Amino acid sequence: MDNRADKKTSYQNAGVDIEKGNELIRRLKETIDNTHRKGVIGGLGGFGGLFDLGSLKYKQPILVSGTDGVGTKIKLAIENNMHDTIGIDLVAMCVNDIIVQGAKPLFFLDYFACSKLDINIAETVINGIGAGCSLAECSLIGGETAEMPGMYKEQDYDLAGFCVGVVEKDEMITGENVAAGDILIAIASSGCHSNGYSLIRKILNDTNADLSQVIDGEKLLDHLLTPTRIYVKQILNLMQHISIKSLAHITGGGLIENLPRVIPKDLSVIINTDTWNLPPIFAWLSEQGKINSDEMFKTFNCGIGLVLCVERNNADKTINYLNDNGETAWGIGSIIKNNGGTKVQIK
Repeated sequence: MDNRADKKTSYQNAGVDIEKGNELIRRLKETIDNTHRKGVIGGLGGFGGLFDLGSLKYKQPILVSGTDGVGTKIKLAIENNMHDTIGIDLVAMCVNDIIVQGAKPLFFLDYFACSKLDINIAETVINGIGAGCSLAECSLIGGETAEMPGMYKEQDYDLAGFCVGVVEKDEMITGENVAAGDILIAIASSGCHSNGYSLIRKILNDTNADLSQVIDGEKLLDHLLTPTRIYVKQILNLMQHISIKSLAHITGGGLIENLPRVIPKDLSVIINTDTWNLPPIFAWLSEQGKINSDEMFKTFNCGIGLVLCVERNNADKTINYLNDNGETAWGIGSIIKNNGGTKVQIK
């Protein structure tokens, strides 16, 4: 006898629990409200986040947008049940991209996708997003939680972020005025940030690495889950004192691929590797993975989160300002004419 007609089908039976999503929103209200800055209109519940750009009184505002994810660093967080800082990574990868144009982040939206919603994990992750927004002085004005059974393994989730910033037209950092003789200044990263983790996880798997082993006074796992540093406040403050000609966020592709994106085509850069020591986590990865230096510089940030280009007579002032305000900065190289040679020369 076919009794299918007696069975009731619901969205919850299909694996999607709308009430859990509503409960998550209720839990996160305070976190989201705490990130709100001038310009935010309304609160949660609308179909779109609202922001009043006119309230900030820019003369010729240029909007700058960025979107990114965290990559397979999320797998390490999931496998080790450490979800509290991965949201900071998400915000950092987006806001550090738009600060490259000199833009102040205004608002941020997140996308959290999973197979089955675990409210506690989602709350922890999104609280991390809120913490990142606070560090970047950026308002978290909306987001989406998607429960998609069959798309992910039961404990897996994925993240994406989107942010919008603003800069006065005449204050944009464009790289157009970069010239031979200009100086490159590095700002230290906080670790691997959120790039190269597919290679990192392969090294961990191939070497059967003990994540509790201590490297330079810290567990390997803690090194690998250290959140990406957010540079927004430091760069915005520096712009009030120094003319920055160009900025590069050192993400996927490392120094070799990111620096050419922010200088004119007829110029090249020379990087002097004697100016810094490879941080212990990168030295460990290079040794364990038997990775040559070219591959290291194309895959990882190798200890450098941002590279600034300034006029030679502003170099010392820039370095001193950054170091006096909580960063580790140093001269890393210079700009030269490109006579058909390599765009990035690492020596």
